[in-house]
Amino acid sequence: MADQQLNAPPCAPPLVPSSGIGHVNRRHAERFTVVGNHLTQHPELTLTAIGLAAHIQSLPTGAKVSIKRLADRFPEGEVRIAAALRELETHGYLTRTRERLLSGHVITRTVSYNNPPAMAAAQPPPRPTPAPPKAPRPLPLPAAHDTAATTLLTDLRRHDPRLLLAERDVHRLAPAATAWLERGISPEAVRRTLTAALPTAPIHHPAALLAHRLTEFLPPPLPPTPAAPSRPDPLHNCDHCDRAFRAPQPGHCRECTALSATAAA
Repeated sequence: MADQQLNAPPCAPPLVPSSGIGHVNRRHAERFTVVGNHLTQHPELTLTAIGLAAHIQSLPTGAKVSIKRLADRFPEGEVRIAAALRELETHGYLTRTRERLLSGHVITRTVSYNNPPAMAAAQPPPRPTPAPPKAPRPLPLPAAHDTAATTLLTDLRRHDPRLLLAERDVHRLAPAATAWLERGISPEAVRRTLTAALPTAPIHHPAALLAHRLTEFLPPPLPPTPAAPSRPDPLHNCDHCDRAFRAPQPGHCRECTALSATAAA
């Protein structure tokens, strides 16, 4: 009888290193869950959180994963399980949202994510937030003494609609109008000067017309008011010699005052 011939070589023994862990791997044909190394070797998750994530990923859709249900299943207890769930939420492996149903009941919806790094890489980069539109550059505000001038210039259109000024023109002409007011010209007199004998044709550039009149018709400043002549001191009769003399207050005349000073010396 001939010796039996083997068609396939015997299985190689498992590779066991001289130190550290060795692996004997067999392909799963059923009842298996694919878990990524990003989870099983996560550098920040605790071992409890890693194991809990692997367990949750192995459950069918619709399975209950409340803290109480998990604590009934595992010996870690509600405190450690709650902490592990918070870790998974922090690192994107789990979301829990509370919703109020039409019936008024509040439920918690839990969603498990088996590959958060891939989901983050697939998301388009956030669009840059457009810069807010620049606020229009504010026009220079008139000083306090220009308020009357801006009011005068703005009000000109009440007297002639052709003298309608843009706001920037009002602020530009305000110093020239203020010069009139500072020289003692009343607002009504300035208004009469600016609106008198206007051309009958349309006024296409009212600001230029008013700038010309404010500059060319500016009256000179008033000369300083001369000081009023001083009034002489009133007349009094000397208490000693009864002679009349001028002084702010009654008393002795100059001669009697001098004699009294000489006698006292």
